[in-house]
Amino acid sequence: MSRVRKAVIPAAGLGTRFLPASKAVPKEMLPIVDKPVIQYIVEQAVAAGIEEVVIVTASAKRAIEDHFDRFFELEYRLEASGKHDLLEEARRPAEMARFVMVRQGSPLGNGHAVLLAKEVVGDEPFAMLWGDDVVLGSPPFVAQMIAAHERTGGSVVGVMAVPPQEAVKYGVVEVAERLDDRLVRCSRIVEKPPLDQAPSNLAAVAGYVLTPDIFEYLEQTAVGQSGEIWLADGVQQIAARGNLYALEFTGRRYDAGNKLEYLQATVDLALDRPDLGPAFRAFLEEKLRTPVRP
Repeated sequence: MSRVRKAVIPAAGLGTRFLPASKAVPKEMLPIVDKPVIQYIVEQAVAAGIEEVVIVTASAKRAIEDHFDRFFELEYRLEASGKHDLLEEARRPAEMARFVMVRQGSPLGNGHAVLLAKEVVGDEPFAMLWGDDVVLGSPPFVAQMIAAHERTGGSVVGVMAVPPQEAVKYGVVEVAERLDDRLVRCSRIVEKPPLDQAPSNLAAVAGYVLTPDIFEYLEQTAVGQSGEIWLADGVQQIAARGNLYALEFTGRRYDAGNKLEYLQATVDLALDRPDLGPAFRAFLEEKLRTPVRP
């Protein structure tokens, strides 16, 4: 079995949930404290052993490409002024892994975006990570997914238990066989099911580890009514062959495309910082003691 060495991050979407900020700034580049959302995702992947990251971008997402590249003028000025800590932070994004940027010229769906990475990924299993889902935990989310793939030999989707009324917002897996408390084999994924038709309470979030046959299935997938190719349709083909598993991972997941969860991530990560946490906590506590003015 090939080792999982590569990750694909589709990041070509318009990010309409964060308008007007995302009109000029890619949603994946919005900062949580002082790092963009997508950097947290890449860091977790690298911590799990990922060596090469394919980011599928669009013409309006040049800032993502620049972030994971070197900025020699900035580095020169930081070095000349003796700001070595900041110099290390500026260089780090480009040095975490090998990066390949692929442009999605037209908005043809997330399945099409993944298919564009085929030539880079080749005949290997790979991690597919959504560009606005941040999962923080130990071991890293991607490492948990890779371990499940190595155990089963199949494709693995990350899932979390959600209340029934929330299931309508997600793809929900149907359980065919339970392997242990957190790992199941799936018979299918139902996209945004009606409340009374959800096959379980396990919602697909954050990403997958996919076997390379996904590319063949995506190439065979018909374009939908919206003119797009959806990854879920290819994943259904894997499930139909009994080779899709779902892992209820451990860790805290933030949907950074959701304004409330974005704010929650910012607060949690700021409180966890030794340089910011104590003063920020004191500020929040004082804020909670102060009546809100009408």
